[in-house]
Amino acid sequence: MLISGSLIVVIMLALVFEFINGMRDSSNIVATMISSRAFHPQTALGVTAVAEFFGPILFGVTVAKTIGSDIVSSDVLSLLALTVGLVGAILWNLITWFFGIPSSSSHALIGGLIGAALISSGWEAVKLSGLTRVLLALFISPVIGFAVGFLILKIVYLLSLNATPNINNFFKQSQMFTAVALAFSHGTNDAQKTIGIITLSLIIGGQLTDFSVPFWVVLLSAATMAAGTALGGWRLIRTLGGKFYKIRPVHGFSSQLTSGLVILGASAVGLPVSTTQVVSSAIIGVGASERFGKVRWGVAGDILTAWLITIPISAVFSAGIYFLLALFNVSL
Repeated sequence: MLISGSLIVVIMLALVFEFINGMRDSSNIVATMISSRAFHPQTALGVTAVAEFFGPILFGVTVAKTIGSDIVSSDVLSLLALTVGLVGAILWNLITWFFGIPSSSSHALIGGLIGAALISSGWEAVKLSGLTRVLLALFISPVIGFAVGFLILKIVYLLSLNATPNINNFFKQSQMFTAVALAFSHGTNDAQKTIGIITLSLIIGGQLTDFSVPFWVVLLSAATMAAGTALGGWRLIRTLGGKFYKIRPVHGFSSQLTSGLVILGASAVGLPVSTTQVVSSAIIGVGASERFGKVRWGVAGDILTAWLITIPISAVFSAGIYFLLALFNVSL
């Protein structure tokens, strides 16, 4: 069966979204290990890219199934709606990247999808039970990240109570392992969101009859995210790496361990979470565990605001784009 031009457009846009996602979210993984001077930036980004590539290949596609089959209905959604949903998410991602705001790509994607689905097909296109489950995961995971980060640093300090200053070398070197685990977890969760969108588009486009993910979709999505990660997002690295507080090796180790555990746990049960949210909240939780006054809460408040407005703004973007295309009778 021949692939239509409109389907190719959706797939290409999904890959653009994935590339930007990898470029933006690389900062979440390497920021603390660079700020704590554990590793050279290029080394950190290279190792992260490789780990992210293997995440979705080795872990499975449970999150992809949630994104592709539990939020919107393929029976009533069109390829045009998917297209404008992706464009809305990409626009918001580019805006926040330009200004160095670590907003959530996951929130942008969900917002874009919902906005496009509602304006094109109404509420019948939205699966409310699945959407509710996804939104709960997105908004509860940062709270869990903060709590786990707060607790892990307490445990780390307790275990190293009588250690010599050389313990800093352990924390510095161990960040390679925690960073790889975090990068792997990022690949298992974030890459699968694009995998889910592409598979959904293949169903709508008549290439698949059910939600069975082709291996080439997994491979292409993983490779695209790894390529974006390798380029890095230096604006966001500065935000996450230094604006909350001065990060030392123990903070980098603890926040990466926290983030990896939370994201892998969510991936295991098929729940999409925001890497940006989880990592940022873990960094804040670790800092607050040492001393509440240590954290620059004003920066945390700015990021929280970006998290809260991302879904509605992305939804408005995609709905507005769809309205304009419909007004001028533009179709795919």
